[in-house]
Amino acid sequence: MKYKQLGHSGLYVSELTLGTMTFDNEGGSYADLIGATGQELATRMVGLAIEAGVNIFDTANVYSSGVSEEMLGKALGNRRQGNLIATKLYNTMTTGPNDLGTSRLAIMREVEGSLKRLGTDYIDLYQVHNFDITTPLEETLRALDDLVRQGKVRYIGLSNFAGWQIAKADGMARLLGTERFVSAQSYYSLAGRELEREIIPAVRDLGLGTFIWSPLAGGFLSGKYTRDAENSGRRAAFDFPPVAKEQGFDIIETLAQIAEEKNASVAQIALAWLLHKPGVTSVIVGARKEAQLVDNLGAAAITLSDAEMDRLDQVSALKPEYPGYLPVWWRGDTLFGQLHD
Repeated sequence: MKYKQLGHSGLYVSELTLGTMTFDNEGGSYADLIGATGQELATRMVGLAIEAGVNIFDTANVYSSGVSEEMLGKALGNRRQGNLIATKLYNTMTTGPNDLGTSRLAIMREVEGSLKRLGTDYIDLYQVHNFDITTPLEETLRALDDLVRQGKVRYIGLSNFAGWQIAKADGMARLLGTERFVSAQSYYSLAGRELEREIIPAVRDLGLGTFIWSPLAGGFLSGKYTRDAENSGRRAAFDFPPVAKEQGFDIIETLAQIAEEKNASVAQIALAWLLHKPGVTSVIVGARKEAQLVDNLGAAAITLSDAEMDRLDQVSALKPEYPGYLPVWWRGDTLFGQLHD
């Protein structure tokens, strides 16, 4: 397991993060959609991750209506020291007019709830789960800054922001002199590379680290989906994130070829591709079954050659969009030769 500096902070995180969205009880709020581990398996998964070198665990106040945080806290137990907890706020489990979002009121309320459920007196990385279009950014930043000064939070991060929102948040924090966000958590996979258009350039320029969620595109790149078995598995009931299926199946076929050549699983190659991409700090892996987690953790040991990366880059390439295609066109790249002519 490798460890990388998280953005412009002094914090080092493992290149794989254990995601805990599946930490729930049978019959829980997320159980039907993504499965439920129960406490015993959750504790075992945390132990397996720590043995593999994982030092950071990701959850959220809304996961399983708070049960995920509770299970993670219990699973870590006396192993809390030396391991990092990342959780989030924005979404809510209730319906009051002031419950949703990142107002000062919501932030101060939600951090106390998360601390209690996690059984800890501080959160290592407190992440804003979405951009709040109604609360002034200054209010959110000052409230988060207060949490850091109070010792309840060590670092702050953001999630699911657009590139311009990341830039605005960072610029505002610099202007106000508050804590800056050190990381961005976003969706990125071989079947969903939109992050490369605006978000990766933004975070690399501003010095933020990244956590990648749904690196297997909601299980689509796990190896169990093919053109002949498209409707099986979790995505049959919860088809998210969206995937362009035809290109997606081409990606899966290329992954399968490389996996066979390297005696690895399809999922391991998909994860390894992300670990080789510039701008990626840590990839979040989660599982419903112990065997899935063990397989995913094995991705850290896989090295892909430049030729293998090129094969995967080409089969998963984004369609050119304005204004990104202009520099390529001006260079006379063969991809846009017909336009340049």
